[in-house]
Amino acid sequence: MDTRPFLIVAIDGGAASGKSSTARALSARFNLLHVDTGSFYRAVTAVLLRRGVAAHDPARIEAEVGGLRLGTRITGRSAGMEINGEVIPDAEIRGAAVNGAVSHVAALPAVRAALLAYQRGQEGVARAGGFRGLVMEGRDIGSVIFPGAACRFFLHADPAERARRRALEGGQDAIALRDQLDSSRKAAPLACPPGAVAVDTTHQGLDEVVALLSGIIAGQLGE
Repeated sequence: MDTRPFLIVAIDGGAASGKSSTARALSARFNLLHVDTGSFYRAVTAVLLRRGVAAHDPARIEAEVGGLRLGTRITGRSAGMEINGEVIPDAEIRGAAVNGAVSHVAALPAVRAALLAYQRGQEGVARAGGFRGLVMEGRDIGSVIFPGAACRFFLHADPAERARRRALEGGQDAIALRDQLDSSRKAAPLACPPGAVAVDTTHQGLDEVVALLSGIIAGQLGE
């Protein structure tokens, strides 16, 4: 029997702060299930838009979200959300329509409450899949989803640098607007959780950031 500890790594931060690239690298380095919770909110938003639900119609959003059947499909080391048996295409959840609506949808307490148990349930998915742990990225992982995670990180960078990165990726996010919406919402606002390790990625390359976090994680694993 494997007696090594099961590790939960929480990575929070704004758009284009380096969360996803870092999380994927850590997933490969330590055999952790990678979970991008931002993609969950994007997938839900995409389904709502398909159904003609406006991002500013909280009553209908709450009713629709309550009826969604959520599941998980693992591809490699990454967990994808299934909604009513379908994984929404990445091109759709990263498109302009979802980019413009997701922060409004994600700000609703009813939506966050509906996804809370699902997100926490990814720990069980990782354990069942034989992973050594879980690396989950988002905006409230270390503060709300897994406040007791052994490793909690908050990545941040200069807004201009983040906008440059997103443009290089071909993204269409309005970085400043999303920051304002995510940081000012009443339900689980974007903020560095107390006790988390804050990392400024503005002038650091991916390898440097991964090396820093890997050292901390390896210490938790006794490596």
